Amino acid sequence: MEASSIDIIVFAPLAPILGVLLFWFIQLVFIESEKYLLSKIRSKHEPFVRFTNFLGILFQTICHALGYTVTKSGISNFYIGVDYGKVAPKKEKKGIFEWISNVFLFIGPFFIPAFLLLICLYFLMTSGFEIVTPSQVLDLKYTFGGQITIFGASLYTFTTGFFNFLVNIDLLHPAHFGFLLLMIFLGMGIRPSYIAMEKMEKVDMLYDLKNIRNLIINRPLYLIILFTIAYIFFYVSFWLEQNWYIAFFVILGWLSIISLLSIFIADMIILLIKTTDDIPGGWKIFTYATLPFSYIITRVIFFYIPTDFTKPVSIMILILSTTIVTYILVKRKSNKFKTKRDIKLLKKKSKGEKNG
Repeated sequence: MEASSIDIIVFAPLAPILGVLLFWFIQLVFIESEKYLLSKIRSKHEPFVRFTNFLGILFQTICHALGYTVTKSGISNFYIGVDYGKVAPKKEKKGIFEWISNVFLFIGPFFIPAFLLLICLYFLMTSGFEIVTPSQVLDLKYTFGGQITIFGASLYTFTTGFFNFLVNIDLLHPAHFGFLLLMIFLGMGIRPSYIAMEKMEKVDMLYDLKNIRNLIINRPLYLIILFTIAYIFFYVSFWLEQNWYIAFFVILGWLSIISLLSIFIADMIILLIKTTDDIPGGWKIFTYATLPFSYIITRVIFFYIPTDFTKPVSIMILILSTTIVTYILVKRKSNKFKTKRDIKLLKKKSKGEKNG
């Protein structure tokens, strides 16, 4: 089967671009879920929410500063706070330079923070960083179908390696534990729009999309130039028979996968905090104490009884034990509430019978 010239010239370069846009949109949805959960715990955990707010502003401000650095505008003033961040350029540059700086501001937080984790993963993961070309598309790899297949296969390989690393992560290893903390911080702060201290205008996924839409509509020529550069890059890769073009977008896909998993882990932590709020008194401390104790005890047991699945089983026991303890404590409160309610009803019923 031969590739169509129109497919190669017109449609093939679009395949990885559409793939990245799809994952970027999914990332927006995940960010919305995190902001929703944070809004639910804010009344009881204001300091924690303000901390995540600080992380979000930090990442956004750093990305804006990188934009000014790349465009050689320089930085004259850099301010970061819990509710507000601002970067002032040393040289005011208009046109394409200002547009690129805004691209870093609005789109950078989706990819740039995750790039730090990708660098760490390169030294921690044993596999997953391959550009995979399935044998079925060797003769069609520069077509739309071939490019999207390579993009998907490479993301699948990376995701498999990443999951394998997370499942076998050693929380007693300083590098692994540090990576997990960094991943949690990334997941907590990768929000281009955030929850400010005072409720201002509504900031949500549509707000982010509106900013990006305005960025494109106000300067459509710059977007056309970017697409032209992308197409030229694809044609050069095609002419030299290299995977440079698809590799660039695959890396962006890897960054999206890292961000999605980081936000998911952050969501689970926020959900745990929200759930423990239903536990009365100081009983909730047992939930948080279960996290380290269950893992350490399991690792000690497996130290004397070695197995081939020590690390994944230890992680599984940590998750299961924390879930069970939390469920029991929440159930205890529910039963306690139910018992008190039944007692009150019984007293009213007895009082009614005596009066009758």
